[in-house]
Amino acid sequence: MEVRARAPGKIIVAGEHAVVHGSAAVAASIDLYTYVSLRFPTPADNDETLSLQLKDVSLEFSWPIARIKEAFPNLENPIPPSSCSLETLKLIASLVDEQNIPEANIGLAAGVTAFLWLFTSIHGCKPAKAVVNSELPLGSGLGSSAAFCVALSAAILALSDSVTMDFSHQGWQVFGENELELVNKWAFEGEKIIHGKPSGIDNTVSTYGNMIKFKSGDLTRLKTNMPLKMLITNTKVGRNTKALVASVSERTLRHPTAMASVFTAVDSISNEVAAIIQSPVSDDLAITEKEEKLAELMEMNQGLLQCMGVSHASIETILRTTLKYKLSTKLTGAGGGGCVLTLLPTLLSGTVVDKVIADLETCGFQCLLAGIGGNGVEFSYSGIPDIGANGGNLS
Repeated sequence: MEVRARAPGKIIVAGEHAVVHGSAAVAASIDLYTYVSLRFPTPADNDETLSLQLKDVSLEFSWPIARIKEAFPNLENPIPPSSCSLETLKLIASLVDEQNIPEANIGLAAGVTAFLWLFTSIHGCKPAKAVVNSELPLGSGLGSSAAFCVALSAAILALSDSVTMDFSHQGWQVFGENELELVNKWAFEGEKIIHGKPSGIDNTVSTYGNMIKFKSGDLTRLKTNMPLKMLITNTKVGRNTKALVASVSERTLRHPTAMASVFTAVDSISNEVAAIIQSPVSDDLAITEKEEKLAELMEMNQGLLQCMGVSHASIETILRTTLKYKLSTKLTGAGGGGCVLTLLPTLLSGTVVDKVIADLETCGFQCLLAGIGGNGVEFSYSGIPDIGANGGNLS
């Protein structure tokens, strides 16, 4: 029995940085995914290991089940979604250390730790093999760690007694609301292991898809009524999110009145973006008008991000390049590098898109085309389970 899950990445459409200071922000899922396949071995396989294969970096980790039982002598499963205690974290860290992760990939250790915590919390000491691959660049602000945690939680739960699924369904299927809530809670626990104090926005967007407006800790799910396409350009410039957030706070202390006006303006932009996205679309003309408004709002938001001091030479290069084609562009996420969004209007010809991409790639950037606001996490089964296994209802 094997399950495959996929979870989308995310972008911040409007409101990054200002959201820390009380403004609204809008985030959306993108149709670039992280995939996790999970299977339990058959008795004929005679396999008593738990393994994790990360295909994109050609690494595989495995632990004998006896070693996991030794590390967790009092493991009770399944447990409800809960935070990993410091004591358990130390036990898992020793299991991860034994794998001798190459120095160049040491940043993956937190993700491997999250895998061990999520799997053993839901399935205990069972042998299994998980395989992960992703269309999302790591560490570029597109929610790759959240997509990993969401896809992982979905795959693990889909083969557990915690959810009731239809194994006879062919192709991708979606969870019910209760199951989505469970996936999101577990994914958030995984994100805590990786990031310490995540906002919960990335995993929520990846779980539920579509778009989310968030302000002062409150999340509101939005339903988009128009297809949106973006060119996402990865500057390949690493950035320190904490340092960038701190620099905006320092600027706010130096210029409180001016920065308060900036944050108020961003709040208005985010609210207008949310209203445009949710309003009904009558025809192609209405879509074009909406796209023009969104383009202007993106330009305004980018100008305000420059006021906050979070742009970068690489971002400015992309802005100048796309401006030649009269396209609207803004950074997404922390800034200081990372990724940049360019709105691609519905009526824009493919030839122009190809030219823009060619120009950007000549500068050394990576370009990704993505639909915005699609489905959240999905899963599919392959193989035939035992009748009645895992709470499934065969029909």
